[in-house]
Amino acid sequence: MLVECGRSRETVKRSDLAGWAAYGYCASHSRYFWGLRLHLLCTLGGLPVAFALTGAKADERETLLGMLDAAPELMAAHPGQTIIADKNYYGRDFERALTEREVRLLRPARKGEPERAGAALFKPLRQTIESINQTLKGQLDLERHRARTPAGVVIRVLIRVLALTAAIWHNDKTGQPIKRSLIAYDH
Repeated sequence: MLVECGRSRETVKRSDLAGWAAYGYCASHSRYFWGLRLHLLCTLGGLPVAFALTGAKADERETLLGMLDAAPELMAAHPGQTIIADKNYYGRDFERALTEREVRLLRPARKGEPERAGAALFKPLRQTIESINQTLKGQLDLERHRARTPAGVVIRVLIRVLALTAAIWHNDKTGQPIKRSLIAYDH
């Protein structure tokens, strides 16, 4: 998910984020942007388990492997996990690295690839991923964070990730039927 940090050329030139933020392309918005990317590893219910904030051009596959390496207890406590990802998480070396960590990958086939195992499951599960992203962007206003410094961006992204986590935890503890609903807090 993109975390845009500036639009004008002047902002890019004088920003404290230069060197970390970079130009990247967002396919879902069909445009280039200058900023960062938020990488999330969540449960199917939307509970964030791990995250990384990288430059816009960072390799998503390397970021995921770094997240798994930074928190080995995630996979050790629950071996044989399946990660749902988009088609950019591809490659023999990448999939071998996941297999070594006892992680299965569910992703759509890329052009020219044969259909992958679990393809019938992907579309309904992909909707969950998009819904989690939309909660962060829409209700928690991640796209308009207004931070100007690296520390400011990190803090404002963390606030939103923690708000989502707290809402899910609270809804679970109070027996709400929809765990990721933020409607009760949307005033």
